[in-house]
Amino acid sequence: MRTRLLDATVDCLVEYGYSGTTTTRVADRAGVTRGAQVHHFPTKADLVTSAIRHLAAKRTQVAMAELDRLRASSDPVGDALQLLWEMHQGPVFSATVELWVASRTDPELRRQMALVEPIATSSLIEFGKALLPDHAGHPEFLHAVYTAMDVVRGILIASWATRDQVELEARWDRARGHLRVLFTALMAPATSH
Repeated sequence: MRTRLLDATVDCLVEYGYSGTTTTRVADRAGVTRGAQVHHFPTKADLVTSAIRHLAAKRTQVAMAELDRLRASSDPVGDALQLLWEMHQGPVFSATVELWVASRTDPELRRQMALVEPIATSSLIEFGKALLPDHAGHPEFLHAVYTAMDVVRGILIASWATRDQVELEARWDRARGHLRVLFTALMAPATSH
């Protein structure tokens, strides 16, 4: 039942936005009573942030399932960047952005998101450390991973204005090239020994 509620919440966030996502609408979509929904998630903020936490866990599972493939790749950095890009596609990212924007003016949601966001982001950081353990200790490694996430997110949000898929892919290809240079430079000292 919890999973149905969480999946329905994401669907509602994508379809109706944060303001249109009501607990009643989520309960109806999940096929549960309003009382059952309140039992599991007392407030709307609890419900939507739990949905994002649930999706972050799913995203981590997807990434970790790709770990062996990426370790065997001739271009693990480029392939990992492409996986990061792909993981930010679709409804999960759209729902997350809805919550980021709504939390600007909703103090309870902002408090909840401040707890959830580091959990969601840390899963991607842990994936980077697992993929490149020899370089994860570099002082700038963490900053580079955050930079990569910021670039991916920025390009995707900006693309919503034009919906031009060709331009979107061209921007990502250019950015991925620059990010590859950044990661290659960070990894160079460790590989030169």
